[in-house]
Amino acid sequence: MQRRNLPDLFTLANLLFGCIGIQLVLKGEPVLACYTILISGIFDFFDGMVARALKINNPHGKDLDSLADVVSFGVLPGFLAMTLITGADEFYFGKIWLMGFETPQGLIYLSYIAFLIPILSAYRLAKFNHDTRQTDSFIGLPTPANALFWCGLVVGIDSGIWWLIATPIVIVFLSVFFSLMLLAPLPMFSFKMKTFGWTENRLRYIFLLCCAPLLILFKIAGLAAVIILFILFSIFQQLGSKNETEAL
Repeated sequence: MQRRNLPDLFTLANLLFGCIGIQLVLKGEPVLACYTILISGIFDFFDGMVARALKINNPHGKDLDSLADVVSFGVLPGFLAMTLITGADEFYFGKIWLMGFETPQGLIYLSYIAFLIPILSAYRLAKFNHDTRQTDSFIGLPTPANALFWCGLVVGIDSGIWWLIATPIVIVFLSVFFSLMLLAPLPMFSFKMKTFGWTENRLRYIFLLCCAPLLILFKIAGLAAVIILFILFSIFQQLGSKNETEAL
């Protein structure tokens, strides 16, 4: 094997565990499927890190990475959202909001809304490969972050932590909202830091300090709250930047 192909092995491992996760969802094991998202995320992190460390810049690497991410962080979360909609047995906010879709067959039809997740994930990844503005930060919610939200939500609902969200209308709303966030024109910070100074990375450090108790207290389920915090912090950063610009 040539050295320049090493990052591709990590990318393919990401794809492999995405496929395994989809199989687990179809077998009725959505919680186990969430762990494959975490494993895919680890491989997704290392493929880029290895490529940078070895100074490898294969033109096909980005395309392969996007193809793997569509499966692991697009299709798989979409199936997870579908299981949450079709598997709901409580309607905490009343059946009136479901407009006749409260029957088992109706929930199946309603769950097709979750296909927005893989569709807009694919569209985002295609744009990302050709967007020079997203080298040091993101515009819109990254697909791995979206996948981590659904991972935390599924585990949290299964363990009873996020029980109030375990109702079809809320899951439908979250499916639409997070799908649209993938394409939202909202700048979001990344953790590609050029220095480790407090001034340049204050927002990142405060964010990590806020995330730590959530992950310690709720473990994997806390990922859902972490991603919501990530969106809120990015909004606050954007508002702060606008205020500084106007002050000048």
